[in-house]
Amino acid sequence: MLQSILIIFLYQLVGEVFQKYFDLVIPGPVIGLILFFITLILLKKIRSKPIQISKENLIKTSNQIINYLPLLFIPIGVGVIMHINYIGKNILQILAVIFLSTIITLVITAKLMEKINKDMKSKK
Repeated sequence: MLQSILIIFLYQLVGEVFQKYFDLVIPGPVIGLILFFITLILLKKIRSKPIQISKENLIKTSNQIINYLPLLFIPIGVGVIMHINYIGKNILQILAVIFLSTIITLVITAKLMEKINKDMKSKK
């Protein structure tokens, strides 16, 4: 488990360094997560025993970390309460952004599903 956590933190560190070095607006942990995802995709085809063991350990560790994920929402809730006056003053803009982003997400998801279904039917 410790080795898996070290791997996850190393990818986060690489993402942070990458973000700072290139002065990107994307957060470092997100860059690290994308790099980690790409690595897992590339390692998917490799059947080496040490890599398989590492992947199994990463899966177990990730599942254990996910159990504690709700704890990460506590700081967000505190931040919302701290800025409640700002939210009250800008409620219409906030609701408009939420509404528009939801509509855009639904449209993009529907278009993607149509394309995937069409591709799946054409393969059969």
